[in-house]
Amino acid sequence: MSHDSSIRAMGIQSLRRSGSCGFLITLLALASWPGVAATREDVAGVAPPNAHMKRYGSGWECDRGYWSDSGSCVAVDVPPNAYLDARGSGWKCHRRYRKANGACALIEVPPHAFLSRGSEWECERAYRRVGQSCVAVALPENAFLDPSGARWRCERGFRKSGASCAPLEIPQEGYIGQSGNDWECNRGYQKRNDSCVAVDVPSNGYLDSLGRDWACERGFKKGRRSCLAFQVPTHAHLSYAGNVWTCDPGYQQQGETCAEDKR
Repeated sequence: MSHDSSIRAMGIQSLRRSGSCGFLITLLALASWPGVAATREDVAGVAPPNAHMKRYGSGWECDRGYWSDSGSCVAVDVPPNAYLDARGSGWKCHRRYRKANGACALIEVPPHAFLSRGSEWECERAYRRVGQSCVAVALPENAFLDPSGARWRCERGFRKSGASCAPLEIPQEGYIGQSGNDWECNRGYQKRNDSCVAVDVPSNGYLDSLGRDWACERGFKKGRRSCLAFQVPTHAHLSYAGNVWTCDPGYQQQGETCAEDKR
């Protein structure tokens, strides 16, 4: 045990054995020994310089503008263009500056740019970031800037082709789709390459809800190019959907027939 630690132990034992008078005498005696000042502050609950006792609980904490280091309070070294943070034990850079190597470095904002949140910069609308600069967006004919402001889209009736907007070539029985940059076929027609071909609806078939293909009526199932009638066995009936059969109550399926259930 070190010399200072032995003194500290002797002082605490003396305090336990003595009353209030003994407490003061022990403090005076310990004060005459070198290196005992820190021990006296711990025992008496005295805060070091630039600190204050905590409002709730025991112990102390450094004042605003200081930080705790090995039982003492050291002043926060706030560099130029910085300010104390909310806790008061650290610092942050002012707007237009960022932390770099323990200091606040100026953020270089290029032309056609502005400071955004988080001490960073963004390009103005109609410009896009290239490295550390803002380059104007080359807007072709029949195009407009998208919501980002850094890209473009073709107007309705045109399609992107490289760095330009080419007009849509709409075939017969076609129309401009909802996107505005492609075409769709009218109801009853299918897209096939660059044209719209009529849907060939077979007997007992009909156009589906989209109008670009066909489906079979109730009681028929779809073949390759035709609607094939269901062969419903005796004691069976079509399901609600009309595309499969089920045995009647009291019968069970055996292969492609319905046999009486004798269980």
